Amino acid sequence: MHDWRTIRVPASSANLGPGFDALGLALGVYLECRFRPSETLTIRATGLDAGLISTAADNLIWQIARRVGATGPIELEIDNAIPIGKGLGSSAAAVTAGVVIGAEIAELRWDRTRILDEAARIEGHPDNVAPCILGGLVAAAIDCTGAVRAVRHDLHPDYRVAVVVPDFVLPTEKSRQVLPDSYSRADAIFNLQRVALLISALTTGATSVFPAALDDRLHQPYRFPLVPGLEEMTRLRAPGLLGCALSGAGPSVLVFHERGHDEVCELFRQAFLRHGSTAEILHPEVPAHGYEAV
Repeated sequence: MHDWRTIRVPASSANLGPGFDALGLALGVYLECRFRPSETLTIRATGLDAGLISTAADNLIWQIARRVGATGPIELEIDNAIPIGKGLGSSAAAVTAGVVIGAEIAELRWDRTRILDEAARIEGHPDNVAPCILGGLVAAAIDCTGAVRAVRHDLHPDYRVAVVVPDFVLPTEKSRQVLPDSYSRADAIFNLQRVALLISALTTGATSVFPAALDDRLHQPYRFPLVPGLEEMTRLRAPGLLGCALSGAGPSVLVFHERGHDEVCELFRQAFLRHGSTAEILHPEVPAHGYEAV
C-alpha cells in the first residue's frame, strides 16, 4: 500500500471592494485532502456541504489532478470546512488541491510559482487561487505571456477580518452576468485610487483612509439587488469598524475591523436578518502561508 499524503488549502476572499479580479485574502478555513495511488478510484467526502461534493469520477479535484498529470486511479478523502457557493473560494481551493495532487502523483516537482500559474490558467483568473497558494493579502495579475505575477503582503496586526455568511447561495455565473461590458473613465480612476489606498492601508495600518478605501464602482453596486442588505451594509459605521466588502461574487460579506472590536460584526448579521436571511459569523485568521502539503 502507498503512504497517505495530505494537502490543506485555505479559503479565500477575492476583490476586497475596489480590487476587482486583482486582490485576494487567504482565510483560515480549510479544505483538507488525503490521497494515495490506488487500484480503483475511491472518493469520500465529509465536513461542511459534503453532500454537494461529488464522489464520482467527475469530482473537480480528481478531474484537475488528471488534467495536470495523474494517470492511475487514487484513493481520495476530502474533509471540507469551506462554505460552497458563498463567495469564499471553494472552487479555487479545489482547483489548487487538484493541481498539487496531480503534480505530486506525477512527480513533477513543481514549485509554488508553477502551481500558481497552472491553477490560475485553469481557474481563469488569479485573485482566489493566489491566496490559496501564497497566503496573506495578495495582489495578482496575469502577464502577456500567461504567467501570474503576484505579491504577497501581511495584513497589519491591528486589523482583523470576519466573514458574515448568509443562508443562501449565489452562483458566480449569475453574479457575473449583472456586470456591464465597459466602464467610464471616471469609474476606472475611482477604483484605481481606492485600490492603491486599500493595499497601503491594510499593510501599514493607516486607519484614517477607511471606509473610503473600500469603496467600489466596478462590481458591488451592480450586485446590490442580488444580496439583499448589502447596500445598507456598505453604509454602516461604528467604532472599530473599518468597512466591508462583498466576498468574491457573494453572497458572503467580508468585514474589516480593528483588533478587539469583534462586536461590530453583529451589525452585519442583523442587516441580513432585516432583509429576511439568517447568517453565521466566522472569525478566521489570515494565514501567513498558503496550502500545506505533507
